Amino acid sequence: MLRWALIFFIVAIVAAVFGFTGIAGAATEIARTLFFVFLALLLFSALAHVYWNSPPK
Repeated sequence: MLRWALIFFIVAIVAAVFGFTGIAGAATEIARTLFFVFLALLLFSALAHVYWNSPPK
């Protein structure tokens, strides 16, 4: 049980360092950018699938 308490203490320290320094804000911007990039790739992939895999007319 003491081992888990020590692990959670270390995780809390790391989270505090990231939260208090500004790395969290940068990580948020990176995550937002990646979200929109992958959303655009998903839409492109779905449209390409519909266009190229449609049955012949």
